[in-house]
Amino acid sequence: MGSCSTRGKPERSNTEAADRMSEGDSTGESIHGKASVIGSFFGGIGQVYQSWLDKSTPFSAVRWGTTLLLTAIYMIRVYLLQGWYIVTYALGIYHLNLFIAFLSPKVDPSLLDDMDEGPTLPTKQNEEFRPFIRRLPEFKFWHSATKGIVIAMICTFFEAFNVPVFWPILVMYFIMLFCITMKRQIKHMIKYRYIPFTHGKRTYKGKDDTGKTFAS
Repeated sequence: MGSCSTRGKPERSNTEAADRMSEGDSTGESIHGKASVIGSFFGGIGQVYQSWLDKSTPFSAVRWGTTLLLTAIYMIRVYLLQGWYIVTYALGIYHLNLFIAFLSPKVDPSLLDDMDEGPTLPTKQNEEFRPFIRRLPEFKFWHSATKGIVIAMICTFFEAFNVPVFWPILVMYFIMLFCITMKRQIKHMIKYRYIPFTHGKRTYKGKDDTGKTFAS
């Protein structure tokens, strides 16, 4: 009798261990299943967002018009709330950095040893046409600027970001910083002789055919 009872205990313990393992596997599968569903959900949102960005690429006027409208809405909101000036100041500094990167060439001419190989525009008529390559392309400039406005708008709904500050000092400091930064950028453009805009390659038109015929 004792031997039978001792034999049944290992079998029962093995069965309990198997049940625990099966329960753990089912729990892990449920967790991984939830994670995969959440990941697929956000992945689908990212794909839709990217598709809309790709469709809006050729419509630069519409894109920038929407950004200006969002900027106006944000400024009106800040004016009515009479707060969140530090968020507005940070947004202005961020946009200023984006604008400087938009005006700057992809490769800084000051870092090149031979200036003839730099990304400058031709200064003579017989030189090869070289389009200006920006450090920050126009589409990325617009996308980053718009995201900055949306994030600043979201911050205005949280009181924690409403840091009390004397806003005229921020305005004066931003104007001074803008003037100093743009002066440095203009000096850089004059020194290395480049223009941050591509006007297109010049084409030459031949003589017009008069349509006159000569009798033999």
